[in-house]
Amino acid sequence: MTEETKEKKKDKPAELKLFGRYSFSDVKVRDISLQPYISLKPILLPWSGGRHEHKKFGKASVNIVERLVNKLMRPGKMGGKKAHAINVVKAAFKIIELETGMNPIQLLVYAIENAGPCEDVTTIAYGGAAYHVSVDVSPLRRIDVALRNIVEGAKRTAKNNRITLEEALAREIILASRNDQASYAISKRIEIERIALSSR
Repeated sequence: MTEETKEKKKDKPAELKLFGRYSFSDVKVRDISLQPYISLKPILLPWSGGRHEHKKFGKASVNIVERLVNKLMRPGKMGGKKAHAINVVKAAFKIIELETGMNPIQLLVYAIENAGPCEDVTTIAYGGAAYHVSVDVSPLRRIDVALRNIVEGAKRTAKNNRITLEEALAREIILASRNDQASYAISKRIEIERIALSSR
């Protein structure tokens, strides 16, 4: 190695990759409405320590992989066990990479875009009667609902089954990224939108 190439290597800072393996630089968000709310800021480990907590809409600046990890920590077996949740995501991403040969972060973004419902139903009480009214869903809530359903689908598949949570999560992300109705998150989105359509 010549001195010039050594100097060039010193000048260029090393790119931060998730788990030292997955790059954020080539990840694209196709849905324009979700772009400001899906944070793809390069990180090594999805653990920010909750610094966003006291800011309004602060979670929009939290890396999307960390938001998936946080959804895994729902009350139950993994309530509060962040290190365990990170290990589950890390193993799931490795399975996705082996199965598809694609960047798992990109597939996660595709899965969120496909699984987030655009319409939902709310109840409005008017004159003593309650009506169900169809409403548009905000981009931030779309991401929240998509992540929640992806994790819920993985947990349901892994429960009382020989399949591990890591495998179930990888399968759910792959199916949701392909917009496959075999995915729990996709089927849930279709159901929510069908109910909203009938409530218009």
